Amino acid sequence: MMTLEGKKVAILAENGYEELELWYPYYRMIEEGATVVLIGSGTSSKYVGKKGNYPVIVDKNINDVDSKEFDALIIPGGWAPDNLRRHKKIIDFTREIFEQNKTVAAICHAGSLLVSANVLKGKTATCFMAIKDDMINAGINFVDEAVVIDGNLVTSRTPQDLPAFCKGIITTLSKQ
Repeated sequence: MMTLEGKKVAILAENGYEELELWYPYYRMIEEGATVVLIGSGTSSKYVGKKGNYPVIVDKNINDVDSKEFDALIIPGGWAPDNLRRHKKIIDFTREIFEQNKTVAAICHAGSLLVSANVLKGKTATCFMAIKDDMINAGINFVDEAVVIDGNLVTSRTPQDLPAFCKGIITTLSKQ
């Protein structure tokens, strides 16, 4: 049996996403048997990655989903989180998933969306060094490791951490 069979995972997409940080977890969750839904901010049905490769066509936009439908949320990095955090519905969706004690996974710059969702106080986490001060100011205990798991929160630093990041998501989600 695949470890995530019956689980439904949301992955956020927006222009400027880091290609590896969206596609690697996308396919990894499918390999484990999860149903994966790509969700956009509602500004388009197609988003372009940071390097202009591998455009993503989303399955749904944020206006058409309910956080209660999902078991986990994965937020890729790149410049996309800065665009995502400009949408109240994206921020609310992120906060709701977190408050329902479901798996929330953020890699690289994705922590900036968690800052806007105000869910980091008292958590131990990691992120890309460029947003480290923002994350610390939002209340995290910063740890410089490939993956940090604190309850339902899974965080990683860079694309090089993707194997550990995905293992962390699978481990956390399979215990849910």
